[in-house]
Amino acid sequence: MSCGEPHETDCSEILDHLYEFLDREMPDSDCAKFEHHFAECSPCLEKYGLEQAVKKLVKRCCGQDDVPSDLRAKVMGRIDVIRSGQAVPDQDVAVSETDAQPRTAQPRTAQPRAAQPQTAPAPQES
Repeated sequence: MSCGEPHETDCSEILDHLYEFLDREMPDSDCAKFEHHFAECSPCLEKYGLEQAVKKLVKRCCGQDDVPSDLRAKVMGRIDVIRSGQAVPDQDVAVSETDAQPRTAQPRTAQPRAAQPQTAPAPQES
């Protein structure tokens, strides 16, 4: 996305870090760079406005739910690892042994037919 005009900061960089800007998770100098870009690039400003509206809607509809402290700690830890540039393990959450077993589909077997009532053989005459 770009307005076709050259900018001091490329549109792709702005859009790659848009959520950091929205959440004010970047230094003030970077925020100023974003604000300057939005002032001269209407497509990026439009995308910013859309994402800001979505964020407000989510907060209004879902903002009252309390996040469990252990989940918050795990998420924040993962963010710290990613920001530090370390390799992120594929699965860093403890998994119980039963959860670790792969679930495979059970083969379909023919359903037993309903039992037919059996009649006793007629007594034979001697």
